[in-house]
Amino acid sequence: MFGGGGMNPRKMKQMMKQMGIDVEEIDAERVVIETADGDLVFDDAQVTKMDAQGQETYQIVGSPSEVESGSAAGAAGAVEAADADEDTADDDAIPDEDVALVAERAGVPQSKAREALEDTNGDLAAAIAALE
Repeated sequence: MFGGGGMNPRKMKQMMKQMGIDVEEIDAERVVIETADGDLVFDDAQVTKMDAQGQETYQIVGSPSEVESGSAAGAAGAVEAADADEDTADDDAIPDEDVALVAERAGVPQSKAREALEDTNGDLAAAIAALE
């Protein structure tokens, strides 16, 4: 927000406090931003809340994964269930988190990512390379 350049962090905090700006770190495990085109899901993001004269602003730092609109709510449960069932999972099934990862890295829809993973027998690197 401010171009602190090489300013001492303690001095910056003092200045912000004098201007009535409170900064608070939030221990967020997951942040979901829902859009018309799809959802952005931040896992283990750094979230900072700034309160300046009654106006709250949230800053999210992290790398999001893109999922289909509305599917982010169930994605956490699906990831946890996939992790728990990983040993008993069918070898032919492509995990949804692998599809999401390939789709994000290659910048393609999840349907194309799933097809590429099926063509490469679940090899993430080969699927990404084939899509690029």
